[in-house]
Amino acid sequence: MLKKIRVRGPVGRPRTRPDAVAGDKAYSSRANRAHLRQRGIKAVIPEKKDQAANRKKKGSRGGRPVSHDADLYKERNTVERLINKLKAWRGIATRYDKSPESYLAGLHLRASMIWIKDLTETTT
Repeated sequence: MLKKIRVRGPVGRPRTRPDAVAGDKAYSSRANRAHLRQRGIKAVIPEKKDQAANRKKKGSRGGRPVSHDADLYKERNTVERLINKLKAWRGIATRYDKSPESYLAGLHLRASMIWIKDLTETTT
């Protein structure tokens, strides 16, 4: 999933390396953190309690505690709300479509519907 990241700025082609990636505790594996570190991307992922306990149990060999930007992590709920809006459409929530192409087309359709609704609400 991390290899497909594209960040669109105001001009130019999409970048493949964002400044930071926010994720929940399910993505706090060493492999994910190492992949982000190799690409120079800041990981905004809190550490699981069991991972912290294992690290502390190892003492000085356990490494440094994982740090993450708490303020940036709080903005993650914006993405979560968008996902909930997308999943309000039953076809996306249950993944009725068999092929990835038709599912992606449904995601694009639903996202454009949300975008148009937001545009019409702000102008009136």
